[in-house]
Amino acid sequence: MLAFLDMGGYAAYVWPAYAVFFIVLLADYLAPVFRRRHVLRELHARMQRQKARQARRDGMPTHTDTDAHAIREHTTS
Repeated sequence: MLAFLDMGGYAAYVWPAYAVFFIVLLADYLAPVFRRRHVLRELHARMQRQKARQARRDGMPTHTDTDAHAIREHTTS
């Protein structure tokens, strides 16, 4: 077992290479998840700004609970 871990004397190069590989693999997996959350937050904020502009133009209230609930359901799925 120690011979395997020693990697023929190259353990100082092999194990960090594995560590870097798994870190990059994890980052490659998580990046789209975080990007999706960011895009959905931006979209939600844009929709709220657009709704507020529309309401100011039409003289209506700027926010309703049903719309906020529908947006939350859409962004969490």
